[in-house]
Formats: sequence, C-alpha cells, structure tokens
Amino acid sequence: MSLHPISSFLRANRELVRGRLHFPRGRIGQTVRWEDGQEFTIFRQMLRDPRPGQPLVSGALFQVRFRVASMPPRINRVFSLLPIPFFSGLPGFRSKLWLVDQASGDFMGQYEWDTVEDAENYSKSFAMRFMIRRSIPGSVRFEIRSQ
Repeated sequence: MSLHPISSFLRANRELVRGRLHFPRGRIGQTVRWEDGQEFTIFRQMLRDPRPGQPLVSGALFQVRFRVASMPPRINRVFSLLPIPFFSGLPGFRSKLWLVDQASGDFMGQYEWDTVEDAENYSKSFAMRFMIRRSIPGSVRFEIRSQ
C-alpha cells in the first residue's frame, strides 16, 4: 500500500464516508503520564474500525512528544485537525490520542498501528516530517513499542 500523501488522503476520506473513523469522547479529560512523570490531558481521540475479516492481533504503539513553534496550545488544538486525513489513511493505522500539557505547552500523540513496521513507516512519513518542521528544533521525541 502507498505511503503517498494523496493516497493516504483518499483512503482516509473513504473510511470516513464508510463510517469507519470515529471520534469518541469517553476519554477526553483523562491524563496520561510520560516516562519522565510529565502529565498530559487527552483532548481528542480517533478510532478506525477494523476491516471486516481482519484478525485482531497485537500491534504497535507510537508515542511522540513535541512543542509547537510560534503557536499557542489553544490554536494548535484546532490546527491539529488538518493533518488527520494524511496519517489516518496510512497503512496499518488503528487509533490516535491527542494530548497536551497546558502548563508547559508540550503536546503528545499516541498512535496505535497494526505492526511495528507500520509505526516505523509513520516515523519516516510526510506527516511526521510536517510535525518536525512546525516544532521547536530538538523538541520532538518518539518511541515505538510492540503491544
């Protein structure tokens, strides 16, 4: 499957039209702690329904932390809607949590992917490069773990 931005955009929109992408609100407001103890609050969640007949197997977790350059957190929360079709259509995408530490202005994303390879592909994708370009240099840190 292609990792091209246009292919991802088209797949994501097809999934949205088919009703397979959801934005549940149940976890909004919950906190997640990064390994250094910093706490982040969930402000958005997105899930993709598994494809019919797709076996549920262990996947991979991709966590990224960063600080956006030249944009206050309240504006970035809105701006963060724009790249959704460019990563949610990538092969292996399962879900994403958007998180913020209001005190520091740091953001965190937690993505679930079908495989470690899918998560690694995301780490090299146009979507990740876009995130790095709009972040304070050196602030982007990520890790990939098998689930």
